[in-house]
Amino acid sequence: MNRRERFLRTMQYKDVDRVPDFEFGYWRETIERWHREGLPLHLNSNAEIEDYFQLEGWDNIEMLPVRTGLWPPPPQRRLQDLGDSVVIDDGLSGIYVAKKWKSTPPLYKRYPLKSREDWERLRRFFDPDTPGRMPLNWDEVAESLRDRDYPVGIFVGSLYGWLRNLMGVRGISIAFYKDPDWVAEMMDTLVELWITLIRRALRDVKVDFAAWWEDMCYNHGPLLGVDLFEEFMVPRYRRVTEVLKEHGVEVNVLDCDGKIDALVPGWLKAGINCMLPVEVRCSDPLKLREEHGRKLLMIGGVNKFALIKGKKAVEEELERLKLLIEEGGYIPMVDHRVPPEVSLKSYVDYLKAKRKIIGRNEELAYPL
Repeated sequence: MNRRERFLRTMQYKDVDRVPDFEFGYWRETIERWHREGLPLHLNSNAEIEDYFQLEGWDNIEMLPVRTGLWPPPPQRRLQDLGDSVVIDDGLSGIYVAKKWKSTPPLYKRYPLKSREDWERLRRFFDPDTPGRMPLNWDEVAESLRDRDYPVGIFVGSLYGWLRNLMGVRGISIAFYKDPDWVAEMMDTLVELWITLIRRALRDVKVDFAAWWEDMCYNHGPLLGVDLFEEFMVPRYRRVTEVLKEHGVEVNVLDCDGKIDALVPGWLKAGINCMLPVEVRCSDPLKLREEHGRKLLMIGGVNKFALIKGKKAVEEELERLKLLIEEGGYIPMVDHRVPPEVSLKSYVDYLKAKRKIIGRNEELAYPL
């Protein structure tokens, strides 16, 4: 069974020779630690390290080279060096501070999107007809993907997360309260962009899944009220997933950290049916499957803190997930980037234990 067949059959709850071997990458500090512990120094990106460990995704899974977001990328400019951090002009009229040596999100001092006037200035970055959204050699790309034996996806985007990044949590929350029609207009612009590009790309290439990103939850629940989520986002997701379905795409993978439980029903209603990375300290994958049955697909759900605790904790965590793995519709992987508290040896021990339980029994090279 090839990688494409294995992925699709797992997502369809069908029998497979073994479960796909996916992981979700590593924090920069983790990679730096592992370099000191024996990881070859030339390996620096998530994809490079996943290749080294002969993993099959998630960071090195192939996506169509279609740019469905803000385009073209504005030129950023360094304004000030603060020693351990730098002040950056994001090219959109926003100003943020970024740490030099830590994997932390940028801290915005001034968001680029604060008013309808700002939106009119930024709207052009979401024009589907801007040159460069698809490569000049698109015909060659499409031809190269026709007879493949590995899964390929199309990245769609984010309704809440992208706007939140441009406005801040406070800014978008106030906009929902004071000017909901403006929020709807911005979301509709994104939906029209995606539908246009999906129709252009998928008339030439059959993809196996669509990928979405939201990050609209924290460890206690959503950043947006469920009623607003259901009103503003679910119908718009549905418009896009219906177009994807017309092109044979039945698997929609959504990346959202935090406690997602309250939003899963709406995502399923909208046709977004696969949750990733299912952070265990916030949302229990076993409970989610119990509540939603086989309508729900999941990738992730292996508690990262088990890897910190050691081999016995990893074995207990994988044993806890065994029924999910055997049932299907689920690919186990660490439930976010591997943190720097995990040693290289502990990670290798985890991979060995996981591969045993998913049935990947071939001889694989390890650094330790």
